[in-house]
Amino acid sequence: MVELNLHPWNAAFTWVDHHGPFSTISAAQVRAFDELGYFVVDGAFSPEIMAELDHALAPGDARAKEFLAHAPNGRFSVAGLDTQVVAPHAVTRSEFARRFVADPKLAGIARDLVGPDVRLYWEQSVYKQPHGAEPVLWHQDNGYTYVDPQAYLTCWIAITDATTENGCVAVMPGAHRRGTLAHEHTPIGEECWGDWARAVEVPVTAGSIVVFSSLTPHATKRNRTDAVRKAYIVQYAPPEAIAVRAEPCREAAPRREPLGDDDRRAWIVRAGELLTS
Repeated sequence: MVELNLHPWNAAFTWVDHHGPFSTISAAQVRAFDELGYFVVDGAFSPEIMAELDHALAPGDARAKEFLAHAPNGRFSVAGLDTQVVAPHAVTRSEFARRFVADPKLAGIARDLVGPDVRLYWEQSVYKQPHGAEPVLWHQDNGYTYVDPQAYLTCWIAITDATTENGCVAVMPGAHRRGTLAHEHTPIGEECWGDWARAVEVPVTAGSIVVFSSLTPHATKRNRTDAVRKAYIVQYAPPEAIAVRAEPCREAAPRREPLGDDDRRAWIVRAGELLTS
């Protein structure tokens, strides 16, 4: 188990509770987000919408499989033909995906938890393969690319039912309030502290959203079933967010880079108004 230590760049983080007003989420959901680092919106999207989303994501999934087929052992970091196929940037290929990430259900949650100005930060499909060889290790989303401000928003949308057998999300409640934790690089992705004895698994039905902070340690177990477990992860950040990256020489100061201003980072909320695509 990786020890519970702070990331070396996380020197003075303080979690700020949310006080509203709120247009989309309930007081109980806000309290859960602040105290536990996550909540669930059950049945947010219909089976028809999930089927259309799956269809829109299929070309990216196929392209990612082709890439992995030429990678050593069919693996690339957290992705693998025998683990989970990860395909980012559907919004650059699919009009439906562009509309979906700006859906009022998602945009409203983002406005309530990120603020009156919100941009898409990242989105990717994660299709966990049947009888997978590896889990997804404990990590925070901010442990992959260190973003400042550290706290942004992840919406984990279940395209198919996510169960304890096929690899639903598990979280470490309350750990988000420490900020970004130290991560160690492994052959199957970044890893931070997590404790399965204290973790909470979060099974959800298709069309539901698991909403959590970029600072919430989470993991998924192997898919032990005969079917692919499908999810679409959409992340939202304030427009001033930047990426902090280490120089090749560790003694040099880290670089602070704008996240970019292109099709991958569409405006979702501006001056409090939802921008439907």
